[in-house]
This record gives sequence, C-alpha cells and structure tokens, in this order.
Amino acid sequence: AWDVPRNPPPAKTLDDSKLSKEIKSGYRLFTNTPVEAKRLVPGKMACNNCHLNAGQRNRALPLVGIAGQFPEYNRRAGRLITLADRIVDCFLRSENATGRGEEGEPPSPTDREVLALQAYITWLSRGYDVGANPQWRNKNTIPNETLVPMDKLDAKRGEELYLDRCTNCHGVDGQGVTVGDKRPGPLWGPDSWNDGAGAARIYTLAGIIRHMMPYLDPGSLTDEEAQHIAAFINSRPRPAYPYKDHDYLTEALPVDSVYYPKRTN
Repeated sequence: AWDVPRNPPPAKTLDDSKLSKEIKSGYRLFTNTPVEAKRLVPGKMACNNCHLNAGQRNRALPLVGIAGQFPEYNRRAGRLITLADRIVDCFLRSENATGRGEEGEPPSPTDREVLALQAYITWLSRGYDVGANPQWRNKNTIPNETLVPMDKLDAKRGEELYLDRCTNCHGVDGQGVTVGDKRPGPLWGPDSWNDGAGAARIYTLAGIIRHMMPYLDPGSLTDEEAQHIAAFINSRPRPAYPYKDHDYLTEALPVDSVYYPKRTN
C-alpha cells in the first residue's frame, strides 16, 4: 500500500536550462557520490547505497515527493531544518564528510554539491502536494510491537544470519562485492557511515534491512532477524562523528543509539 505510485517526470522534461543541468548534476552526485563529490567524501558511501535506484525504488527509502515536506522539525537537531540542512547532515554522517578540500570546513548548504542534490530531489517531487507526507515515507521501520529489547539483541546471532544471507553482495568483510558496475557501500570500517548517522541506530538500520534486503529478495527476513543483523553490523568499527555532543539536546536520546554515551537525565 505504500509503494511509490509512479516514477518522477520523464527525462524529456529536462532541457538545456541551468536548472536542468543542476538536476542532472544532482543525479550524478546521488548515484556516484564518492567520485562526483570527492572533495567532501573521504569514504565510499553514495546516496544511492541507502536510497536505491536513485531514490526511486519502492520500499527502499524513496525520496519521490519528499521535497515539499521541508522545513520540518528534526528531533536530533531539536529545531526546524530545511532540505539543504538534511542533505548537509547526510554528508556529515552517512558520507562521513570531513571538509571542503584543504579548508577543513564541513559542507555548507550553499556548496554546489548540496545545491545540485537539492535540485534533483526537488525534481523527483514535482507534481506532489506540499505539506503532507507521501504515504511511502517513514515506512522502513520495525513495528513497536515487534521491537526486540536492546539487552536481548544478539550480535552473534546477527553475524550468523549475516554470513548466511548477506555476504553474496556485502562480502564476509562487509566492504561490498562488485557485480557488473555496481558495488554496495561498505557496512563498517573507515569507508562506511560514521557513528552519528541514522544507520548507526540499531532499530533504524533494522528497518532498512527488513524492507530493502536482501537486494534480490527484499522482505524475506523477519523483524527479529533484521534487528539481530543490525546489532551485528553496528557492533563493528566505524568512523567517529565528532559532534555527537550537539545531538539530542532537547529530545530524549533514542534507546538504540548505541554509539552515544548513556545519559542519566
């Protein structure tokens, strides 16, 4: 019921205008981020690794229709954020962006890469209503009633499941297997997302795994299996996000934020 109902406007709607060129540039950045945005991205994660088929695959964090939902409140930031803010955050966390060239500064909402991605994501949303979330957004989740308590999650069981169900694409070492011209992003290690990313939360990652994976048989894992696999993946080493102390200052720290120091208040 929450499949993306149609593809975005066909490519023939793009002309030779400056906006169309930015949209095309955003598509290239989205699908090949480490190459197209190499001044920002030190690792090997692309937007396309989480939002499959250039943000258009059903049940794979589709971005069709979402541009009109911004600005929106973000619990982690504790404030309203724009679409550009969200893209910057993805660079900082999921892409582990370290800075612009030798400047050592984080990505900015006015950086050309951010603007081009914003143009592409907005193009994906043409024809959709502003203000009302499309029905397929925020659906890559585990239902509350089937969440396994954090102290009951078993990373060892998750590793067994991972070795059985995930290595054809992701490899035993989690770094991805090249198939044709495609290669999944690394699931851990220095080239993966950092520990401040959304996927560094166990329940969040489990929802992604549950509905998107395995790639050729999505939905075949159970809610419980997906959570154990997520616990295993997020037990592995990954880069540290240096600004975690700025997160969740006005909202409760989610219980599955395993990389954050536990709070007493």
